[in-house]
Amino acid sequence: MSTSPTSLHTTDSPSSNTDVQSGSLPAVLVLADGRVFRGISFGATGRALGEAVFTTGMTGYQETMTDPSYRRQLVCATAPQIGNTGWNDEDDESRGSTIWVSGLIIRDLSARPSNWRSKRSLQDEMASQGIIGIKNVDTRALVRHLRDKGSVNAGIFTGDEAAKPVDELLSIVNEIPSMAGQDLAEEVSTDEPYIVEPEGTSSQSDTLTVVAYDMGIKTNTPRNFARRGIKTVVVPANTSFDDIQKYNPDGVFISNGPGDPSTADTMVDIVRQVLSAKIPFFGICFGNQIFGRALGLGTYKLKFGHRGINVPVVDVATGRVSITAQNHGFALLPPHVDDASETLSTEELTASFDTPFGPAHVTHICPNDNVVEGVALDDGRAFSVQYHPEAAAGPHDANPLFDQFVTVMQEGKAK
Repeated sequence: MSTSPTSLHTTDSPSSNTDVQSGSLPAVLVLADGRVFRGISFGATGRALGEAVFTTGMTGYQETMTDPSYRRQLVCATAPQIGNTGWNDEDDESRGSTIWVSGLIIRDLSARPSNWRSKRSLQDEMASQGIIGIKNVDTRALVRHLRDKGSVNAGIFTGDEAAKPVDELLSIVNEIPSMAGQDLAEEVSTDEPYIVEPEGTSSQSDTLTVVAYDMGIKTNTPRNFARRGIKTVVVPANTSFDDIQKYNPDGVFISNGPGDPSTADTMVDIVRQVLSAKIPFFGICFGNQIFGRALGLGTYKLKFGHRGINVPVVDVATGRVSITAQNHGFALLPPHVDDASETLSTEELTASFDTPFGPAHVTHICPNDNVVEGVALDDGRAFSVQYHPEAAAGPHDANPLFDQFVTVMQEGKAK
């Protein structure tokens, strides 16, 4: 299933990277709506194509770039200087240390990384993995443009390609398929199941087992289960319900991942089988959208999405606000509506709704735009959130959700 994350861009030979490191090679960012930003190339050379998005995190560029959810996206950092802490061997969020972003857009590149864990510079790592970047871009203007107009397809062109007429480059960008309708999970998922063993000294008979669907899972997620003494069996996207039953799971988890949730029909059917079997369920990000679809909710594409480590979320039951890490361009439609533009009161948005598996309700919302940030069955045995409780990078406000899932599994096992 897994393929190279550089499939949407072509790169020159590694020997040409010397010119890039000197900071003298021109580059141009061309948006599908015709907006053009010029700058300097860094990393690899050639062209990079994808959807232009922005992330508001001030730290965590390494975790962001290795997050499989950024497959086929050109990521603009709103923080003004990137590369300060270099690149280390501990913070990658993908197996194999793969960079999944198609390209990186920044204002300033740190001249020299400084961190005790740093092994190499950001640009050296990007060059070695064939990832193209553009620096010296007015990222404030770019982000304001994307906020006003919405995320759009774009291309980064370096060297000789940057000197081509804009109309020629624009025609290339306009051939990029829209992110809407893209089924990308299998492109980033594991090819074979693997096991992450629990930490601690619990006896085998006491160990809970979670089957985790890898839709683009970050490495810190099974690590969180392991810290709680949970055995995690990570399986490829679309693994059948019959196949996961051989692991005798105490719970099923669906991870974050790239692409349009409306294409995930197979996973929706699997979740319905999990719910019918009354197996405890927990989903995050893409898993939230799949769970919502299994309950009968629709999905839609956000104008510019939620990406960063400072997104507020309200728990509607308690009123408590958590600061969360997020990365998604799609969201769940609220219950009882067919159009995301419909305005609902908080009471209407969070009212219980019927599903084939019992009543359910919206549990969390984003106060910035009223986006649905979590849903759950009323009996508590299945729930999901739109954000990232594994927090890599990001705040730890939502980390107790793992404990909540463990409690649900323990209660289910006791029964």
